[in-house]
Amino acid sequence: MLDGGAPAALHDRDRETSMRAFTPLALTVAVLALAACSQPAEAPVAPEPAPAAAPTLGGIDLTRPLHIGGNEPFWAIEMTGPEMVYSGVDRPEQRAPQGQPTLQGTMATWESTTGAGQPLRITLTATDCSDGMSDRVWPLTAMVEIAGESLTGCAATASAHRAAGESGRVVDPGQPAG
Repeated sequence: MLDGGAPAALHDRDRETSMRAFTPLALTVAVLALAACSQPAEAPVAPEPAPAAAPTLGGIDLTRPLHIGGNEPFWAIEMTGPEMVYSGVDRPEQRAPQGQPTLQGTMATWESTTGAGQPLRITLTATDCSDGMSDRVWPLTAMVEIAGESLTGCAATASAHRAAGESGRVVDPGQPAG
């Protein structure tokens, strides 16, 4: 007999019954605790999207350096990628961040502000252009607005401009003049 006069066998049976009830509960709690500590399954990694195609206009890659020029008055803009550099006869050189063009149909437009605070807007159109002073045919027509002045001219890649002769199409070396 143990405390209170209950036989020892009764206490052993109560303990065994308590343990049977406790064992499934303990296992359930242990499984849930382990599940809470485990790392969640990682979501499958999506493939990286393909890089966006370079903006083009009339077959000209607009991410390449561009040369835009006109005359009467003589002026030029070099588009280097990070900046646009405007220069002209009897005009101060002005620089502006280049940014990305807005493409709409056969036109590409850049809008910026020069370091001197002047608005600069360049619109290139995919139409052949003659500068009126040479026998060259440029692949793009340009309209430029700077400091309240509107200028018209022609454009091509800077490498095509450097390689151009006094007549013919202004194209990159190795490109068909077609």
